[in-house]
Amino acid sequence: MERNFECNTFGRRLKSMLKVDLRRMFTSLLIYILVASCLVMPIVITVMVEMMEGTTPIDQQTGLPGEPIKGFDSAWQIIGSVSGGDAMGGMGSTSGEAGDQMAEMSMDITSMCNINMLYFLIAVPVCLFVSDDFRSGYAKNLFTVRAKKTDYVISKTIVCFIGGALMILAFFIGSLLGGVISGLPFDMVGFNAGELVMCIISKVLLVSVFVPIYLVVSVAAKQRAWLSLLLSFGVGMFLFMMIPMMTPLNASVMNVILCLAGGVMFGAGLGAVSNLVLKKTALV
Repeated sequence: MERNFECNTFGRRLKSMLKVDLRRMFTSLLIYILVASCLVMPIVITVMVEMMEGTTPIDQQTGLPGEPIKGFDSAWQIIGSVSGGDAMGGMGSTSGEAGDQMAEMSMDITSMCNINMLYFLIAVPVCLFVSDDFRSGYAKNLFTVRAKKTDYVISKTIVCFIGGALMILAFFIGSLLGGVISGLPFDMVGFNAGELVMCIISKVLLVSVFVPIYLVVSVAAKQRAWLSLLLSFGVGMFLFMMIPMMTPLNASVMNVILCLAGGVMFGAGLGAVSNLVLKKTALV
């Protein structure tokens, strides 16, 4: 009797690996906690900043009153800022003094307490997801009986990108809710709705740049999640200033293309590095 054995092709292996990783991710409580946190975070930030607006902090070194805390001028500031010459004026500044105050505020609030800080938080699901594979022995068993290391790297990159994209979208929704609750204006000054859509798409695609970085660190650290997290945060700090330049509120199709190209380049290049690390190092 003749038997027809199905060829275990790359596509078939990757499809199987993706199914397993997607099921593991979305049956885990971690991803839901992270997405929920991203939804609540901008609401808490906008409400707290608006509550503190106008208060004068005391300088701990001199004991003298400092500059009054200035809140958000627009609900869109928690998403990003306008690039180019309109970056200051686009948010409501009409004079040199107002521009200086806005620049100072941008360094204190909008440069840190905005959607861009999520690119650090995305390291959490990547590092914990990978470390759990090695800590439980799942990765060693997987590579022994069925999957190749290339399949593992590609699958993890795609699945972690989906998780990171959900976090970005949840933060955007939370920003809208936070703006409504805080009574912030939604005036689009210096950009329009189409550019805002390009901005969100760019921010989602930029996740594909950070995920391969965190993945190569994670497969190197293996079960040591604390080490992979520390290294990921350290590497992410060097790229933090790139985020607002790549994904401004007045983003264009070019920003989308650049983020997509960056994701492809980082995914292919660092994916090869991750594959090499898995081949050259022990799986325990």
